This record gives sequence, structure tokens and C-alpha cells, in this order.
Amino acid sequence: MTTAITDTPETIKVIISGGFAAVYREVLPEFERSTGIKVETGSGASEGTGPKTIRHQLAHGTEADVVILSREGLRKLNEDGRIRAGSDTGLATAPLAAAVRSGAPKPDIGNAVALRKALIDASEVVAPSSTSGQFVRDKVFPKLNLPDTVRLTLAARGTEAAEVLRAGKANFSIGPTSELVQETGIEVVGLLPPDLQLVQTFTAAVVSDSKSPAAARRLIDFLSSDTAILRAAIKRAGMERPRG
Repeated sequence: MTTAITDTPETIKVIISGGFAAVYREVLPEFERSTGIKVETGSGASEGTGPKTIRHQLAHGTEADVVILSREGLRKLNEDGRIRAGSDTGLATAPLAAAVRSGAPKPDIGNAVALRKALIDASEVVAPSSTSGQFVRDKVFPKLNLPDTVRLTLAARGTEAAEVLRAGKANFSIGPTSELVQETGIEVVGLLPPDLQLVQTFTAAVVSDSKSPAAARRLIDFLSSDTAILRAAIKRAGMERPRG
């Protein structure tokens, strides 16, 4: 009796946060075409609480071979023992930017005084509840000494923060520029001032219990490679390759 041989392509699973998602979606078809490896993609927040975070998903049995998230979120996964040692690779950096609904006036946010005025005028502000939103809540707002009339809503994901802004439930949004530029119905005002800035490094790593670590490594090597398709996608997302 002979055993039938099947030519089933290898499949890996990825969980990715919003910061690098636009670049990832653009270049993934080329990876699958050139390697024959199929990729199943889920999403999750880099940090925060609740079931939408990558940390919660891995802790509650979601299988993955690769995670792509902010460096801050990756630290927590390392602490949990969820990441294969030495596998993390920085993919791209994204600074914080602000956005308003399409067609709305774009306020000056070029320095701390101007940003403070813009936030007071907006009164309703939204940000993702992940790394960027925690920074806005814990660092930006206190440093600007904003009055109680300015209210910050933290949405679970960047896409949900954009929807709050589009729906008119907020007048101003802050998040990684790479998340804001991919959303319709909103317009980027500009980057936050340097003294109120957080530049996040979005990083890929192999999950410690990956069933396909070699294929996972091939995806990370592809995403960190210096190719024209990746350079163009990263530029369109308002990101840069990590320095050093």
C-alpha cells in the first residue's frame, strides 16, 4: 500500500497590531508568491487590556507563529515567555501624528502651546488604547496641563479610534502616523511636537511555541529586507526603517 503524497503549501499564522499593518498588507502577496508559504493573519492591539490585545490572545490559546507589534508590547510578551529568544527584528518606526475629520480646519500643532490650544478647542479627543493612547493619557495630557473640558476616549484599536472621529464623536485623534494615513474620512494634521513625541518601533518576532519556526523566520527576513516594494510601502505609510 502506497501513501499518497500531497503538495500542500506550508501555512503560518501571524497576529499583527495596526502600526505596521498597512505595509504588511501591501507586501504580503509578494511573500506568498515568491515563497509558496501561505499566511493566515489575525489582529490585536500591542498593549492594553481585554481580549483584543495580542498578549491576551496568546495567553488564551490563540496559535501564532509570528507577532508584529510595538517594541513596548513585545517586552511584555518576552516577560511572559511567549517569544523565541533572539528572534525579534525591528521593521519600521512611526511617530505620533494628529488627525481631524476630512474637510475640518487643520489647527496648528507645531509646538506645545499650539497643540494645547488645538486640544482645548477640540474638547473631544480619541486615541487607540494601546501604546500610543497610553502615552497620550499618561504623558502628553499631564504635560500640557489640560483643563477637565478636554476629554480623552481610548478606543480598543486604531481603526476604531478613526471611526469615532469619522462619526463626529470626537474632533481630534492622535495615533501612529502609519495608522492614520490608511484611514478614509480623516486627514492628518501633522506630527506631534518633538518634546511630546513618541516614536514607536514596530517589531516582528517568532512565537516560542511556533509549529513552523523556519517559515516564520523567512517571513520576518522578508519584511525586514531592503527591497523596492518594501521601501515604497514603508514610505507611503509615513514610516522609516529603524536606525542603527
